[in-house]
Amino acid sequence: MDLSVEVYRLSASFPRDEKFRLTAQVTRAVTSVPANIAEGNARGTRKDYAHYISVARGSLAETETFLLLAIRLGYLTSSQTAPVLALATEIGKMLTSLRARLLDTT
Repeated sequence: MDLSVEVYRLSASFPRDEKFRLTAQVTRAVTSVPANIAEGNARGTRKDYAHYISVARGSLAETETFLLLAIRLGYLTSSQTAPVLALATEIGKMLTSLRARLLDTT
């Protein structure tokens, strides 16, 4: 959720003509991360939960890609995005670890 809030704050500075393009894409991707974690947690099996964690990890990768694109387009600076990308990296590690634990049958 913290990542979503930060990405929303960053994307608020995008040009108005990006509202239905990059802004929509990055906010959709970042909100999919906690949404898929929640949906997976509500599922009945560890296997299902692990699947949704994988989907969340994919949405996280999309979010990172869109932020890097925003830097290349000049909408954000590297210093603006560095803390957010660091948080995304941390979340990615947590998701990878959680998925591995869910799939561990020992």
